[in-house]
Amino acid sequence: IDPFGSLLCKVLNAWRCTSSTEQFTVRSSASHRVVTVGAQTEFSCQLWPPQNARHMEVGWFRNQSSRLVYLPANEEERSGESTQNSANPMLFLKDALEEGKISLRIYNISIFDGGLYHCFFRDGDTYEEATVDLRVAGKTRETSSPVLFLLNIPVAGLLVECDSGGWFPQAEMTWRDSSGNTIPHSSKYYSRDETGLLHLKMSVLLKNSTHGPVTCCFYNPATGQEKRAGIVISGELLTMKLCFTCFFPPVCF
Repeated sequence: IDPFGSLLCKVLNAWRCTSSTEQFTVRSSASHRVVTVGAQTEFSCQLWPPQNARHMEVGWFRNQSSRLVYLPANEEERSGESTQNSANPMLFLKDALEEGKISLRIYNISIFDGGLYHCFFRDGDTYEEATVDLRVAGKTRETSSPVLFLLNIPVAGLLVECDSGGWFPQAEMTWRDSSGNTIPHSSKYYSRDETGLLHLKMSVLLKNSTHGPVTCCFYNPATGQEKRAGIVISGELLTMKLCFTCFFPPVCF
């Protein structure tokens, strides 16, 4: 037996094995994305190193009961139910498969479309995936300005309630004094409408010793949106002036 020929065969066989199924990883276009309600978004995944993926099984999914799958073997495309509450159109873009890239486009985004999306590539026994965290926020222009309601409670003091709607995700709710310090709230409450947006409500009980401006603050950390309303108290609650654009120092975050 020719030892050189035997060695050459082993090298050629090893080369065939490694070249027929090239190892790869999957990279997503972004780890997370913040999108407002009603907008559209598109994110993609890319094989690395780039390679032709037309012979692979590829797709997107959110969970086991919600799947978009493309099977190039028989050119069959299956579209699963996005979520129980979402019927928004989703377009699976696969025109860049030869470059190892797939994309998912979502139209008219609703609150219910938020969550973790997985893209995957399967080639025989090799499986890799990447994720994109889609975070949905309410539209800034549709978030209502806070409204204050007052209730004078004999002996106890003045109960001030602050309401605002159209938020998502849930905003941070705080009461602030004239120095920007947090005032402990009496209650916090939220409800959800049919579109998934939140109506927020909080209250504070002000004692007769309270003086100066008090501000209710709503702050959305996902978008940086902030809305405030305040009340200026003097003379042991004998005179009160409401303000909806506050010029005193308190900030909401």
